Amino acid sequence: MTIWPLLKRAMLRLATAFVLLIAGYWAAGMIGGAIPANAGWRPPAQGITIYVETNGVHTDLVLPKRAAGVDWTRLVKPAHFGDPRYAGFDHLAFGWGERHFYLETPTWADVRPLTVLHAAIGSDETLVHVEYLPAPRPSPVVRPIVLRAAEYRRLAAFIRASIDAAPGETPRIDRGYQDFDTFYGAKGRYDALMTCNAWTGTALRHAGVRVGAWTPFPATVMGWF
Repeated sequence: MTIWPLLKRAMLRLATAFVLLIAGYWAAGMIGGAIPANAGWRPPAQGITIYVETNGVHTDLVLPKRAAGVDWTRLVKPAHFGDPRYAGFDHLAFGWGERHFYLETPTWADVRPLTVLHAAIGSDETLVHVEYLPAPRPSPVVRPIVLRAAEYRRLAAFIRASIDAAPGETPRIDRGYQDFDTFYGAKGRYDALMTCNAWTGTALRHAGVRVGAWTPFPATVMGWF
């Protein structure tokens, strides 16, 4: 008896286990995303409008440059961007993720299996992605959320705490995709449980917003708004 039949069976079992693992992870994520946290929350009639947006891979939170006593220009400086003129826009988008996954996957077309595997195993190298932009227009990939002032301040505090820099200190900076965005060194460990989209959901839950209990995928965030 040759070793080839045994090897083939082992490879088949390994492939089957991998497929089941991925399917189980997907199912758990969709279930976690469907279970509401802060179930009693409703948006106020008037308040501060933020946005949640997605490019199909990552989700970002878009906040006004100044609102409810929070002034992001004290941290996010024009000099941190390839073209400082973009700092004239009145909104900023914030997202969090694993360093290599973020830098190497700006779109789905750039996703590579090894990059995904590296991120899923876990990494302490994380970044906060920041982009200056004009006030977004609602669309299927950009959803508005109205917050109370206290909710907005809690959200802003969560985002600020994710950036690895003490008050008054300049964060470590990585060049962005374009001249209008940049990356800051971040706190936190990225893995299959705490993905970039799970971070977005955690930020919204921290603010008190009704969103899924665990939101590892873009759909599990965007589906709530």
